[in-house]
Amino acid sequence: MLKPIIDKIKTWWNPSLVLENEQIRLLLIHHITRPNEAHWLPSMVFDIEEKRTGKVVGRCDIRFGMNPYMKYMGNIGYTIYPPYRGHYYASQATSLLLTLAKESMDEVIITCNPDNIPSIKTIERIGGELIGVEDVPIGHELHDQGESIKCIYRIKVKERGFYD
Repeated sequence: MLKPIIDKIKTWWNPSLVLENEQIRLLLIHHITRPNEAHWLPSMVFDIEEKRTGKVVGRCDIRFGMNPYMKYMGNIGYTIYPPYRGHYYASQATSLLLTLAKESMDEVIITCNPDNIPSIKTIERIGGELIGVEDVPIGHELHDQGESIKCIYRIKVKERGFYD
């Protein structure tokens, strides 16, 4: 099931891969084509660079595919470093990652803690639809880190046609 996704994204494993808009650029810093653990998925990690200053303002990643374990982690993650928050860098980075996602997925899942209001606003700003608030299963690494509840959002990135 993951083979077509892996074949597609292998063409992107290029250290010079850059995604950008008017304000930021995403610089590929790491990728995993064959995860060590069965529940992890092929992924790409990017630094988020502010174009005007050249400063790295955060980091984001995308995981391709989905499985029950990753449901609580989601396909896209981001962090913006404290001095750079409030400039919509997370929503811009996520929008750029969605351009990669639509090449191989119909939808993405993005999760956050229910008390993380800035992340909720970010996800909703880019079109995330809340599909549930769920307890993270005991034994899941997020639960072990103290994250026991997740808001789970879906973003449809590709509308399938009749013949797809």
